[in-house]
Amino acid sequence: MPELPEVETIRLGLERHFVGRILSDITLWGHRIIRTYEGNADDFRRSIRGRHIDATGRRGKFLWAILDSDTALLFHLGMSGQLHSWSPRSCPRQRVAHEYARMECDDQSVLSFIDQRTFGRLEATGLTDEGIPDTIEHIARDPLDKAIDLDEVNRKIRRSASPIKTLLLNQGLISGIGNIYADEALFAAGVHGARRGRSLRRWEVTNVLEAATQVMRAAIAVGGTSFDALYVDVEGNPGYFERSLRVYGRDNQACTECGSQITRLMLQGRSHYFCATCQPRSGPSPVRNIE
Repeated sequence: MPELPEVETIRLGLERHFVGRILSDITLWGHRIIRTYEGNADDFRRSIRGRHIDATGRRGKFLWAILDSDTALLFHLGMSGQLHSWSPRSCPRQRVAHEYARMECDDQSVLSFIDQRTFGRLEATGLTDEGIPDTIEHIARDPLDKAIDLDEVNRKIRRSASPIKTLLLNQGLISGIGNIYADEALFAAGVHGARRGRSLRRWEVTNVLEAATQVMRAAIAVGGTSFDALYVDVEGNPGYFERSLRVYGRDNQACTECGSQITRLMLQGRSHYFCATCQPRSGPSPVRNIE
């Protein structure tokens, strides 16, 4: 599933190609992608057709376009959702594989929503006073949000009996962090993912949150992480942060820091990759640089 760096990379592509355009028409293949509308494609079309794309937005893993300052066209990417930009010359006349929506703009550019596993969806909804879609108002701020209160997040983590890895994945506590970047941040901070929030010192949690921010900024700089063709940017390009991963997906390989073997365990139903030497379960370890 795309995490914050991948979604931000897609948002930047939308901003480059579509802000300032008008959505002139939309073609839908099937109703699953607009299931919020109970299959009423006409209602959905009316809600976005003829609207001006003013800006784009993102919170955590959620992405949207602001239409006429009062409506959000929200893109739920799910497990494998992709947004693909086509120029008037490059857009195929026929539907491409797994394409469920095709949005045409006034300059004849096209935005396709492609979803191999069909967990994604489109939704038109209102905006809160701070410009967030109504339906995701409950999602917490993410580490790249300038308004996030990291001290409050720190306090909530240290009051919890849950493992720190699980807490980082809690989108109601802090959004945008998934399996990949949680493991990379925990490694950079020298914290084992199974340690309970209430066992951590304040400075340890601070280091984890700072590491998550640094890791995700580094990933955005290279277009995110692509393990396969399910994640690409709006121009069809993969991300290259896989080359910089230090623990995620590297079980049984040597730790880049100490040479010990990277281990994988299941933690509350999710894989956790770590180095037992650099991330001792019984206590803190020195912070390492992300670069």
